Amino acid sequence: MRLKYKLWLDYRGRAFGDGPARLLDGVEQWGSLRKAAQELGMSYNKAWRILHAAEERLGFPLLDRSVGGTLGGGSQLTPEAQDLVRRYRALAAEAAETLEAVFEKHFSDWKDPAE
Repeated sequence: MRLKYKLWLDYRGRAFGDGPARLLDGVEQWGSLRKAAQELGMSYNKAWRILHAAEERLGFPLLDRSVGGTLGGGSQLTPEAQDLVRRYRALAAEAAETLEAVFEKHFSDWKDPAE
């Protein structure tokens, strides 16, 4: 038996969680929302909608975008997005550690019937 859970920040609705964080990680790695979406197996349109909804709820931009040109454009995280991702990752890591400890406390003696 394992503990499963989802963690997200709610601000005027579901504002930020693992999906947007993974997209922003991808943008930081590849310099492009389109490439980040492609690497995550997601359409660009869906990725754009996810980040746009997060920006609307949070009230600040997550990406600085440059359009086209000879270099092809690209995106980078705003300072606020970098801070948000850093804080979210720290929260998620601490929550995982705490939840695993609580799970172990309550289910350490639980035996899998298949064993």
